[in-house]
Amino acid sequence: MGNLEIINRLADSCYGFLALNFLWGMVCVIIVWRRLSQLSFRTMKAENEFVEHVEGLLRDHKYKDAAEFCDFDFRALPRLCLLMISNRHEPYGQLRQLVGANVQRHFLSDLEHRLGSLVTVIKSGPLLGLMGTVLGMMAAFGRIGTGEKVQPAQIADEISVALICTAMGLGTAIPLGYVLSHLSIRTRNLQESIESNLARLLQHFRQTEG
Repeated sequence: MGNLEIINRLADSCYGFLALNFLWGMVCVIIVWRRLSQLSFRTMKAENEFVEHVEGLLRDHKYKDAAEFCDFDFRALPRLCLLMISNRHEPYGQLRQLVGANVQRHFLSDLEHRLGSLVTVIKSGPLLGLMGTVLGMMAAFGRIGTGEKVQPAQIADEISVALICTAMGLGTAIPLGYVLSHLSIRTRNLQESIESNLARLLQHFRQTEG
């Protein structure tokens, strides 16, 4: 197998790497999107109504009713409220630390991991495209350098590999970049919402302890 054939095969393999890179990016997008939908309330109004209802139950010391209200709701805030109610006899400082650790461990860490993978996909797309570009140009110039009579169609085919790889790399990075920005904002909003509402509800246990 000659050097030109090896280069051509490597250049062609860039199509596969670019496709796999894009598919992995889409998998990360779908996972994060679904996870955010599962953890978040649909509207701010629904979230405020939930918090006000739980706050009222806690104020009346109806802890069993509050726990039952949160029990089969698998969104982030109800899960954390249930944890908070179950550990209400802990000192306020320990309770706050426990809830904060669970926010990161069970809800945010997986989202951050997937978003980090999506960042890697976006950065890798143009680099893989550039590799295909370089290999395609190497094949084209290598064929010219043999001194043989070369058909223009052969050179055009090898240069087209270079250009297509570049376009595929950019076609991965640009749209996924916008999606990453949107998902990052939604993740940050979820985190801020959880933290503010938990701080509001934890005030009950702080006052009770005092």
